[in-house]
Amino acid sequence: MPAKKSSMAHVSKLDPADDAPDLSQPEWREELAAAPVKRGRPLAAAKKVSTTIRLDADVIEGFRKEGPGWQSRINRALKEWLARRRKGAKAALGVRAP
Repeated sequence: MPAKKSSMAHVSKLDPADDAPDLSQPEWREELAAAPVKRGRPLAAAKKVSTTIRLDADVIEGFRKEGPGWQSRINRALKEWLARRRKGAKAALGVRAP
């Protein structure tokens, strides 16, 4: 896929040995001004909802003890519980899984 002409304009002016070009030069200022700014975390396909939930201290401690990502692990544990519960409800109704 060919690059846009404006994004390639500075290539011929670059010194390959210069690993820290002067970004205050006009060609770089134009290039940087035209660059899209993406801030923050990328949007997830499934949005999460912020909520407040009260859990026992030992539950929180157990998940936190395993390190970063403890909230995601709680979320995963709740999803697994919900899936088992749904599967059990379908079995009780005589519905077979595909």
